[in-house]
Amino acid sequence: MPYQDGSSQFQRDRLPTGRSVERYVPNPGLPLREQVREVMRFLHYSPRTEETYWQWTLRFLQFHRRPGQSGRESWRHPRELGAPEVREFLTYLATELHVSASTQNQALNALVFLYREVVQAGLGDIGNFARVTRPPRLPEVLSRTEVARLLAAVSAETTLPLKLLYGTGMRIFELLRLRVKDLDLDRRVITVRDGKGAKDRVTMVPETLVEGLLGHLVGVRGRHEADLTAGYAGVWLPDALARKYPSAPREWPWQWVFPAASLCQMPGPEEVPHPSLWRHHLAPEVLQRAMRVAVAQSRLGKRATPHTLRHSFATHLLESGADIRTVQELLGHKDVTTTQIYTHVLSKPGIGVRSPLDS
Repeated sequence: MPYQDGSSQFQRDRLPTGRSVERYVPNPGLPLREQVREVMRFLHYSPRTEETYWQWTLRFLQFHRRPGQSGRESWRHPRELGAPEVREFLTYLATELHVSASTQNQALNALVFLYREVVQAGLGDIGNFARVTRPPRLPEVLSRTEVARLLAAVSAETTLPLKLLYGTGMRIFELLRLRVKDLDLDRRVITVRDGKGAKDRVTMVPETLVEGLLGHLVGVRGRHEADLTAGYAGVWLPDALARKYPSAPREWPWQWVFPAASLCQMPGPEEVPHPSLWRHHLAPEVLQRAMRVAVAQSRLGKRATPHTLRHSFATHLLESGADIRTVQELLGHKDVTTTQIYTHVLSKPGIGVRSPLDS
C-alpha cells in the first residue's frame, strides 16, 4: 500500500497460480494523468504509447461524464466505473463510430492497463461487447523496380533516410531516434535502441549508403559544433541518463543522426546560455510528406507510406533466399508467425511451384 505521506512504493501481489509479483504503486496524491505517466515511465513504455493510452483514458472518462447539480457535466474517477462501463464504451466505438479492429483493441489495451497498473482495481470479466471483426489483410509491398522508381522521385534531403528505411527494415521512429553512437560504419552495423517492446537489436548498413552516411555525418557534426558555439542545450536524453551523464546532451556520440533543421523549446540546465533551445530529431511528418509526393510523381498506382519500405525490405529478403529466422531478427519481431505474413506476398507464391498455365 502507499505510504501515509502519499509517496509511491511497491507492493507484492499473489497471482492465482501462487506466484507473487512486485507491482508499482503510483503516488495517490498526484492527478490521474501524472499517475499514468509515473507508472508508464517505470515500466519503460514509449512516449508515444504513453500519450496514446492517456488519450483513450480521456475519451473513456469523457464518454461517461454525467450531468451535475449545476447542470454542468461532472467527471467520474475510474474507480467509480468498471467492467460494465468499459463494455459500453467499447460497444460504442464499434457500433457508433465504426472504428477498425486495431483501434478497438488499442482502446481495450489502454483501459486494461489503466485498471490493472494505475487504479489497481482490476476489471474482471468485461463480458460480451460488440467486437469489430478484422478481415485478413496482406501488407502492401512494392517490387524492386517500384522501390527504385519511388526513391528516384524523392527530394534530395529525404533520399538518405528513406533509402535507409528500405535498406535496413527499420520502423520510422527507430530511424529518427538513431544517435551517432548507434552507427558502426566500419562493421556495417546499426544498433536499434529501445525498439518496439523496449528491445534492442542490430541490423545491417547497406554498402551503397556508407559513403553517403559518412558525408551526412560531416554536415551534422558541423551543425552540432555551431550549436555548441551558440550555447544551445544539445539533444534530449531520458531523465535517468541526463542525470547520470549531465554533459552527454552536448557530446557528439549522443547527437541525432537525422536532426531537425530548426531548434525547439525544451527545459534545460541553468548553466547553458540558451537552456530552452534544443536540437530535436527530424519530424516523422517530413518523411511521410516526402513519400506522398514521391508516390504521386512516380505514378506507382499503389498506396505507399514509409512503413511500406519495411514490408518491401522483408519480402525482398525472403525472395532472395534469406532464412525467415534471420529476417525475424532483423525486423525485431517477437514471434516468427508475424514474419510469416511476408511469405504470402512473395513474387513467387509457394516458392518453386509453377502455375499449371505456365507448364
